[in-house]
Amino acid sequence: MAAVVAATVVSMPTAHAQPADEALKTYTELTHHAEKLTQDHLKAQGDLTKAKTIVGLATEAEKKALAESEQYRGQVDVLTTASFEGARLGNLSAFLTSTSQQDFLERMQAMNIIASDHNAAVARMNAKLNAAQKARSDATAAAAAAEKLVTDVSARKAEMDQQVAAARTKYQSLSAPQKQTLATTGPKVTVNAPAGAAGKALDFALSQQGKPYVFGSNGPDSWDCSSLTQASYRAAGVSIPRVTYDQAKIGRAVGRNEVAPGDLIIYYSGQSHVAMAVDSVRAVHASTEGIPVKVANIDSIGPISVIRRVVG
Repeated sequence: MAAVVAATVVSMPTAHAQPADEALKTYTELTHHAEKLTQDHLKAQGDLTKAKTIVGLATEAEKKALAESEQYRGQVDVLTTASFEGARLGNLSAFLTSTSQQDFLERMQAMNIIASDHNAAVARMNAKLNAAQKARSDATAAAAAAEKLVTDVSARKAEMDQQVAAARTKYQSLSAPQKQTLATTGPKVTVNAPAGAAGKALDFALSQQGKPYVFGSNGPDSWDCSSLTQASYRAAGVSIPRVTYDQAKIGRAVGRNEVAPGDLIIYYSGQSHVAMAVDSVRAVHASTEGIPVKVANIDSIGPISVIRRVVG
């Protein structure tokens, strides 16, 4: 994708040589690609954090299993010593050294108990050693995955930075009227949001109208599309994932004719953009750089991939 974008940027005529609407179209395409790469980078960062957590948990599991195996090893050693000292006698020895039938039975019972305890302790110790070995294997695999993700995060960030820079450069080539049109929010929309978490989330999202979009921003002074929807539901006491790809999986899917306030609308086949439904016609979203958070017609934002109802 980076190669295609680079070729597009290099081969692009100067702003003076192309029509104004073509320049705006190119800017829109560049920002769309930049938004997708931003989501890719954020997801890779999240995956890396999870991988590091798994490494830590697996390492702790190994330490715990080894410590418990040592505890059982002590029991095994004690019982083994007891056996060497003659606590475990054969049936004949027990019979020959017994002073009575009752004494014989008691000796046999004691030997059986010691043997049973010894076998159980050995089994427990082996189980803990096996658990420690598996934990070590899990930690090694998780560490390798985390190391690969470090490289992946770096690569995606470099690709994202290149694309964002291309979009910002193209924005500077737009005319003043074009920039002013992009920056226009129109009258701020207010609604009587429904009760419940979805309504509270919508209230928060609408309160952010006019704030700027910044690629990868997490608020509170600027947003990208998915950080706005995440913060909106967080304000309503509901935790949702950071990136659009994961937001496209939460809650339950609803049809276009069922859309309700607070629903998340995921756009494009790559699921790289998200907006929040205001009603059955409008949605509030952080669009792209140069365009503040505002309300737009749901179907005008882009091709809809999926609509998710987070609560209810």
